[in-house]
Amino acid sequence: MVTILTILPEGFEEIEAITPIDLWRRAGFEVTTAALASNCAVTGRSGIKIATDTTLAAIGDQAVFNLLFLPGGPGVALMRASPEVMEIVGRHTMADRWIAAICAAPLVLHDAGLLAGRRHTGHPSAKSELPDLIESEKVVVDGKIVTARGAGTALEFSLQVIELISGKEAADKIALSICA
Repeated sequence: MVTILTILPEGFEEIEAITPIDLWRRAGFEVTTAALASNCAVTGRSGIKIATDTTLAAIGDQAVFNLLFLPGGPGVALMRASPEVMEIVGRHTMADRWIAAICAAPLVLHDAGLLAGRRHTGHPSAKSELPDLIESEKVVVDGKIVTARGAGTALEFSLQVIELISGKEAADKIALSICA
């Protein structure tokens, strides 16, 4: 079973979070949503409220998933400031697991020292902190790091992750089922 941890801070970008969660669950992945806050009620940047499965604190300091997913949005500032997020990013890196970040969330990976010498993309607003950001590609894969530009690339990003983990046939099956 493929396991994915999705960290949702207050102010997460709804499209960038919900699209991957939905498609990955359709692909049969076990996606756990974890609030960065101390309770499971999280509000996205557009005011959409969701209830997460758990909190990041309740995940425990030993848990490792097949993929760690960080969505973008204004909540990225909270993830960047969180020692717990930095610790879990480091834990997944040390375990050689997939890490996926979209929009401004690659800044978290930058802060963790994971983007130096790697191809990556992200939202144009992050260009000042990510001078090597590849603006011409919607989704970039380098090693076990997957980055994407923003909300408009959430579908392509989600399908790319499915292909990386389960193969092209699995990604094509999901794409066909949603008329992508």
